[in-house]
Amino acid sequence: MTAAPAARDDRRGLGVVVLGLLVGAAALWGSGTAPWFTVDVPTATRGTVAASATGAQLQPAVTAVAALLVAAVAALVALSGIARRLLGVLVALGAGAAVVLTLRLVAVPPSPAELASARAGLNTGGAPEGIGAVQATPWPWLAVAGGAVAVVVAVLLVIREHRLPRLGGRYAAPGAKPPETDPDRAAWERLDAGGDPTVGPRESDN
Repeated sequence: MTAAPAARDDRRGLGVVVLGLLVGAAALWGSGTAPWFTVDVPTATRGTVAASATGAQLQPAVTAVAALLVAAVAALVALSGIARRLLGVLVALGAGAAVVLTLRLVAVPPSPAELASARAGLNTGGAPEGIGAVQATPWPWLAVAGGAVAVVVAVLLVIREHRLPRLGGRYAAPGAKPPETDPDRAAWERLDAGGDPTVGPRESDN
């Protein structure tokens, strides 16, 4: 005897996945548009100025993954089954890559000269040796946190997909009365099947 499929009634789980993807996207995007490292640079005309580079400038994958997470929320509505699980795997890989790349950049920051060159049009007067030390900001850790949240909810999506409701689908509770069929539509269906549309469905079965 074949076991009945599990009911797709975990609406709370679906809400957690959607909320986690949105939170992860917001964290990655916000981190990517904020300065990750700053450095004091002596210029030929303005003296010493603070130059900074954003996460998107140093690691474009951060904002790219943020866009992926937003697209995943939209795809979550249309997909189900294996396709939805594959979406979860793709999100987990992308968010995990963003976390790893960010941590690598935090562990090995750009050199002062590299950071100064990230600011277009900044004239250092040809004296890179006068550039100060690179200072890190807390913003990269927001990207790490956002990516970690996205990985967790992506794994939840893969594991719990069989319990998550399919948005837009019709589900009837066990023992619920089936919806009534439109008589005109039923007549056309019987005609297409080669039956007599003037005979009711129960009479045609006899």
